[in-house]
Amino acid sequence: MELNEITITKAIIERFSEKLIACTEVDTAIVGGGPAGLVAAYFLAKVGKKVAIFEKKLSIGGGMWGGGMMFNEIIVQPEARELLDLFDVRTRKYEAGYYSADAIEAVSTICSYATKAGARVFNCITVEDVMIREGRVIGLVINWTPVSMTGLHVDPLTIAAKSTIDATGHATEVLRVIERKTDIRLNTPSGALMGERSMWADRAERLTLENTREICPGVYVAGMSANAAFGGPRMGPIFGGMLLSGKKVAELIIANG
Repeated sequence: MELNEITITKAIIERFSEKLIACTEVDTAIVGGGPAGLVAAYFLAKVGKKVAIFEKKLSIGGGMWGGGMMFNEIIVQPEARELLDLFDVRTRKYEAGYYSADAIEAVSTICSYATKAGARVFNCITVEDVMIREGRVIGLVINWTPVSMTGLHVDPLTIAAKSTIDATGHATEVLRVIERKTDIRLNTPSGALMGERSMWADRAERLTLENTREICPGVYVAGMSANAAFGGPRMGPIFGGMLLSGKKVAELIIANG
């Protein structure tokens, strides 16, 4: 068979357009394709929710790819190891309470589970604004990441979402838009973003899970975004809290219908 370049081009444009059009209205939009976002996407898609992940970078997985200082191993605690077992990610006991996993295997396997469950991933897309009606976030305003990187004046498109998860990590990108452009008060003690504190792995791991919640009408925080929003510390290359946070936020959204 002789390959035709135009057929290849048409196929890519048509198939991607089908995928994007199908996700212009979703049950949950997840901003950030790191460990918390991927795990949340899996559990939501598994129960039949229409889920789309919008990741500004070309790659999915957030900081998990690099492990600690580009040593691509991650550490999890026993509770999170059970979650990695569910995803068929191999772990090795280091000592009591500490398990290691290959970062590359973890990211690629969880991503595979999420997409095979039905979640759609759109990479190289930045969320630059939100849509609000009657005090509730009802959707996202998206554009290509290279547009924002190069400063081009290109108008965005919109996605309707019944719920949104800010899983953008340290940057809390969705919440910063809400804080900057709306009058919505966040469900933090101060009513605003409280900012990330310095590293304290034990406390951060516990607070990541505690702070995973609905932070304003229609928007949930998960993973490192949860700690950054509520003034919790960073945890470094232990990823159990972020994985468990993704599961918890999915459970909260499912419970809220």
